[in-house]
Amino acid sequence: MSSSTMPVGTMPVGGIRPYDGVQHPAQLVVRNARVHTGDPARPAASAVAITDGVFTAVGDDATVAPHIGPATRVVDALGRRVIPGLNDSHLHVIRGGLNYLLELRWDGVRSLRTALRMLREQAERTPTGQWVRVVGGWTGEQFAEKRLPTVSELNAAAPDTPVFVLHLYQSAILNRAALEAVGFTRDSPNPPGGEIVRDFAGNPTGVLLAAPAAGLLYSTLAKGPILAPEDQLGSTRHYLRELNRFGITSAIDAAGGFQNFPDNYAAVTELAERGELTVRIAYHLFPQTAGQELDDLRRWIGMVSPGDGDEWLRCNGAGENLAWSPADFENFAEPRPQLTVRAREDLDAAARLLLDNGWGFRLHATYDETIRQDLDVFEKISADGGFPDGTRWLFDHAETVSQSSLDRIKALGGAVSVQNRMMFQGKAFIDRYGAERAATAPPIRAMRDTGLLVAAGTDATRVSSYNPWLSLSWLVTGRTVGDTLLYPAENRVDRSTALEMYTSAGAQLTGEADLKGTITEGKYGDLAVLSADYFSVADEDIDRIEALVTVAGGKVVYAAGDYENIAAPLPEISPAWSPVARFGGFQARTERTEATGVTGASAASGTRQARAFVDAAADSEEQRAWREGRGDFERVPQVPHQVGGALDPLDGCF
Repeated sequence: MSSSTMPVGTMPVGGIRPYDGVQHPAQLVVRNARVHTGDPARPAASAVAITDGVFTAVGDDATVAPHIGPATRVVDALGRRVIPGLNDSHLHVIRGGLNYLLELRWDGVRSLRTALRMLREQAERTPTGQWVRVVGGWTGEQFAEKRLPTVSELNAAAPDTPVFVLHLYQSAILNRAALEAVGFTRDSPNPPGGEIVRDFAGNPTGVLLAAPAAGLLYSTLAKGPILAPEDQLGSTRHYLRELNRFGITSAIDAAGGFQNFPDNYAAVTELAERGELTVRIAYHLFPQTAGQELDDLRRWIGMVSPGDGDEWLRCNGAGENLAWSPADFENFAEPRPQLTVRAREDLDAAARLLLDNGWGFRLHATYDETIRQDLDVFEKISADGGFPDGTRWLFDHAETVSQSSLDRIKALGGAVSVQNRMMFQGKAFIDRYGAERAATAPPIRAMRDTGLLVAAGTDATRVSSYNPWLSLSWLVTGRTVGDTLLYPAENRVDRSTALEMYTSAGAQLTGEADLKGTITEGKYGDLAVLSADYFSVADEDIDRIEALVTVAGGKVVYAAGDYENIAAPLPEISPAWSPVARFGGFQARTERTEATGVTGASAASGTRQARAFVDAAADSEEQRAWREGRGDFERVPQVPHQVGGALDPLDGCF
């Protein structure tokens, strides 16, 4: 079959021909692949066919040949690994989409020098009245310099443009222009749970601390300009394409602060109505205002029910907060917050209301102390007959959950969703609680051994990066982005298990196990052709994997490299000054070459990263000079790095 007779964008392939007499031809065939189906009944294949959005044949060339008609797009995987589409079980995808084009991403950047240059360039491109925002997906541990930027560095990089840099759930750094924009002065009071750091004269320095709540950080961020509604649509489309870049075809939205229903769901709703979503979204509803949570829940119960929607956008329940008072805060740089008696009462009222109306839920809980208190409430409701069989509910995060709590969750029919927050916050956890406790935070293997359903995700975008391959690497290697080993072998999982946690487990959390999560005939036609074989690359290369082709419902929604012309282009980025227009999203690490089996998704990202690594190497002497200028080596000549509860004397944050 010559390339001239093939559908537009199809790669020429050998050994397979279209049949004019096919009654119901496939829209897409992928062949010459190493397919990991995730289906125990047929774990491997070399070809698949997708018709009307679902898998109709899984096997080899002979299996798919009868499905190929003249209009069928045939993609030759060239021997590459193919997996089911990934499903992030805890992603703030709706909020992330609304803001994606406003944010400068430091995800994957390997040196602070490069990060600051990006910030400086973006400040020069940003019009008056707009901000430069770096909001999550990074930590100082990922940089060659192993530190955060200073306020003075932000002032130098952007003397006139407001800059807001969020670091985990711990702190935010603002330049002088941002302090003026948000109106912080020496007379500004500290809000409950937050601190505006001040100099000796009482003036704000530009550092905000979560102490331990992140409310101050998020409320300050919310003072910045937002995109116009039409640009929010474009921003969401570009963000979903960025997720497709890594093989994501489904996500469970965990809602969150400043995400009110239905107002802030308008963009995804409109895209769903247009048929333009490229990630399947199961969303949750999160009460926004302390004191009126029950009013919010009652109003939503009258508007929508779990399961409402379609295969692309559907309601999945409430959470990840049901009320504000039971929430703990995952700022490991601060002591664990103490919950009040009111927390039990508020949770009891919210949970009973939801369960009485057939709603499941997910619940944010970082510490075992919180989980035990929540379980006391749930067991009381269950004893009253208020926990119907089959109710889908789960705990999110659960870093310090105990075995006894896991047993209680199992008895109540609950599940757990874990995220790679420790990949970014592991150092802070070790500093406060020690390496021994960090080794089982969270106890992933114990969760699975208890028989719980355990799904995996990222909690992006304000802490972890949305790149799922970082999370998969964390599950397999137990290492942080700074390459600190957190988990021994007994608290890590093999690659097949990690992938299951990122595919079929997420489908079970939304009640869609019979519809997606594996490459099985009759299920949604969602898959990814990978840039490297996840099952054979070295551990340190897992986080470099991307998709070369991502397919959702039989439609190619992302393509790169050999396949870059077979996905429909997106509209131009608007506003044109968006950081994404200049830098893109996640900054891929492409220093490894074809010899390793790992390839970058685009020449542009490769060029950026090549420059980043040159910067990281060049910065070594500059960084040493900076520290010598502060007198660090004179103060602590024998202690280049302190941990275990004391402040790092070389930590630029302090």
